[in-house]
Amino acid sequence: MDPFTTRRLGKTELQMPLFGYGGAPLGDLFTRITDTDAETMLNTAWDAGVRYYDTAPLYGWGQSEHRTGRCLYTKPREEVILSTKVGRLLKAPINRSSFDGGMWSGGLRFNEIYDYSYDGIMRSYEDSLQRLGMNKVDLLIVHDLDWRNHTTDASVGAYLVQLKTSGWRALRELKESGEIAGIGAGVNDMGTMPRFLDLVDMDFFLVAARYTLLDQDVLDEEFPQLEARDVGVIIGAPFGSGILATGAVPGAKYNYENADDATMDRVRKIEVVCKRHNTPLIAASLQFVFGHSLVANVIPGAYNAEQVKSNLAHMSHEIPADLWAELKHEKLLREDAPTPG
Repeated sequence: MDPFTTRRLGKTELQMPLFGYGGAPLGDLFTRITDTDAETMLNTAWDAGVRYYDTAPLYGWGQSEHRTGRCLYTKPREEVILSTKVGRLLKAPINRSSFDGGMWSGGLRFNEIYDYSYDGIMRSYEDSLQRLGMNKVDLLIVHDLDWRNHTTDASVGAYLVQLKTSGWRALRELKESGEIAGIGAGVNDMGTMPRFLDLVDMDFFLVAARYTLLDQDVLDEEFPQLEARDVGVIIGAPFGSGILATGAVPGAKYNYENADDATMDRVRKIEVVCKRHNTPLIAASLQFVFGHSLVANVIPGAYNAEQVKSNLAHMSHEIPADLWAELKHEKLLREDAPTPG
């Protein structure tokens, strides 16, 4: 599979390369990396031909945007496709001595404030431009308006109303004026996409960990709704937070937590099938998602330059059709899951 073949992203006019760069590790997700390593990774990706980069204020509380921008501002802007996210504003902590970075092992020392209002989204957009050191992004993504982050249905509902009645006007103005090329939403939980579709006219979703070799439940109802409305998909977390890259090793992460025994067992069985067909698990994980016509791009993360090179090599690895057939026969992949041709 050619990682730089393009597909149109949903309702936008953007032709997206299949392979992009996911910027969460640049915020020191679980593992701290140096500024030098971050710069080397980004330049390695660029030199290899990667032109789509995704980041967010959340990632290292602004650090990922700073690192991404310090590299990309030197590149020809017309060659870059850049996305970041809105819905959070970063503020200095009230009590600096007790600051807790959460899952960011390094990063910057800021706290988050959720704000999906008109002013909040415009402020978030301008703040991101400043951190990036660039005066334009191509895609804005409503970030984490789901149960994982807002806990209760009442809280999710309230923020969705805020987006519908206030924040959406900001996003629409930015798109209609040509400031951005498309509007998306980043989702983690099942049931989130239909709620967005009931309220606003989305161009695409960034789907994290909900369409992988381990999870295809979105095929039941959610992806068919997207198909009916020409709404595209970018796949985030194609490795399920790690386990579909590392395999079932001790401490393997799935859905941002340590994988449970059932997940570990399932991955071991998938690994056995992959080995029989001389296919690395990483290659199968990256390429599987492109069997679905909605998917325009995948954005795996990386913690060093060698992982960037490895991901690109695995995107190009030739996978026999028999691999997908055996995974389905062994009930390790849904029978109705579309697979790469």
